[in-house]
Amino acid sequence: MNRRDFIKASAIFTTSIILPSTTLAKGYEKSLNLYNIHTGEKLRTTYWANGEYIYDEIANLEYFLRDYHNDEVHKIDVNLIEYLHDVYNLLGRPGEIYVISGYRSPQTNYMLRLHNRGVAKHSYHVKGRAIDIRIPAVHLSTLRYAALSLHRGGVGYYPRSNFVHIDTGKPRAWRFPK
Repeated sequence: MNRRDFIKASAIFTTSIILPSTTLAKGYEKSLNLYNIHTGEKLRTTYWANGEYIYDEIANLEYFLRDYHNDEVHKIDVNLIEYLHDVYNLLGRPGEIYVISGYRSPQTNYMLRLHNRGVAKHSYHVKGRAIDIRIPAVHLSTLRYAALSLHRGGVGYYPRSNFVHIDTGKPRAWRFPK
């Protein structure tokens, strides 16, 4: 997707956000197509339909995004799921979203900090408010720009590690390494 196509898609997406909720509620569904690179699991889920969240599917997402080091499941911020969905839609739903990291237990986060200076001490992953992703069909920088264009939260760009971090904190951006 070139810059011009991206801007057109952004305009179309922004217009769809502004429509009244009654226009979107009936017959509109929100879904994700995920692949966890560490567990090999896949999840195709429709987590919102007919104006309501499908809580069994939210629970499936929470399990899917668990800390794969110890299988600890944690509540995932619904705003993160919405942010991920909106980035995915903005890009045209281009195949599977590869999940590198979802929820992290405090113990896992501590262990990762010992070996990687790119891991935050007070990570949003520990709060269920962050996810690290890539989409093989989309250039990493395009994924980054899509997330940034929504002005919804943190966007970290990790080109050497081949992922983009998104979270539901205040809007900010960084690149690692600098």
